[in-house]
Amino acid sequence: MTTDPEVADELVATIRDWIRKDVIPTASEFEHADRYPEAWVAQMRAFGLFGARIDPEFGGLGLDTVTYARLMDELAYGWMSLSGVINTHTIAATLISKFGTDAQRERLLPILAEGDRRAAFSLSEPDAGSDTQAIRCRAARDGDEYVLNGTKMWVTNGERASIVALAAKTDEGITCFIVEKEPGPTSGGITVSKNIDKLGYKGIETVEMTYVDHRVPVSAVLGGPDGLGHGLHYVLGSLELGRINVAARAVGVARAAYDAAMHYAHERETFGVPIIKHQAIQFKLAEMATKIEASRLLVKSAAEKFDSGERTDVEAGMAKLFCSETALEVSIEAMRIHGGYGYTKEFPVERYLRDAPLMIIGEGTNEIQRIVIARGLVARWAEEHA
Repeated sequence: MTTDPEVADELVATIRDWIRKDVIPTASEFEHADRYPEAWVAQMRAFGLFGARIDPEFGGLGLDTVTYARLMDELAYGWMSLSGVINTHTIAATLISKFGTDAQRERLLPILAEGDRRAAFSLSEPDAGSDTQAIRCRAARDGDEYVLNGTKMWVTNGERASIVALAAKTDEGITCFIVEKEPGPTSGGITVSKNIDKLGYKGIETVEMTYVDHRVPVSAVLGGPDGLGHGLHYVLGSLELGRINVAARAVGVARAAYDAAMHYAHERETFGVPIIKHQAIQFKLAEMATKIEASRLLVKSAAEKFDSGERTDVEAGMAKLFCSETALEVSIEAMRIHGGYGYTKEFPVERYLRDAPLMIIGEGTNEIQRIVIARGLVARWAEEHA
């Protein structure tokens, strides 16, 4: 998918204007109250963002990954949680688009593109995060159904979702199921067993979900019979897009922190002059701006390669690693430029500082990213020098 540059610029500008007009003025109020932004999610639905990556054939916008990443950057600039609402939904839609049967695509993608029914992505478990082979959630065949049992952790959108892309073990290996449910704390054998209170990333639910003898039809297997045992391959491929999303939202948070620091540095005076005149502050801002620009370019590079259809594990990993570390570093520096005020809820930098760590651990920890990058580089070097 390639998006017309004028269309892309117009859409990004529309989202940017909305974020600045409607979101930023009250984002901290919502965040501190840990309140779900119903009206803003409805507006994102009206913009078509839940169908951003879904082909127009199924009612989506069909945006390329570069444009999608720019939109996630703008959402995170206003409030990082908004881009999280879109992320797991888009991962699930991507799984169905790339690996679903014709029947699964034709039935589910229009629903996801419309955005009224949203999706969650469920891989991690209490004892299985980065070690995806360790998952214990089990799907046992029983005639024309599978019976699901197990507990999933860190499920974003879990309670409000109507569709869950779920990884579970079958006799053939790890398989991905497209589980349909009713929104709410319980649905059949699915229970939201715990809402997880977090340091940041508030306003959007992150939950533990328990499956007890929950039944799904055989048709829920992603990709049909050919998908049995191939779920981990499907999931890891789609996580490349998730990591580009995380990298893009890290850029948004870093930009917001930088702009807050720049604005404050022009207003705050010490020793008779605005602190922007002090070389120590100028050096901080120069470092921040340079790393933000490098981050933006890494996201663009990874998105372009993802759009080309090539394997993007290295590029997505690099972008996620560098951008998330940059977001944390820039947020800390922005707080330091604010001095004592940066440690209060009066200014938004404390929110950026609490949100930034999510990108370091989300979609695979940065320690795992380093392993993924290194293995990919070694494999590519071997191919090039064979």
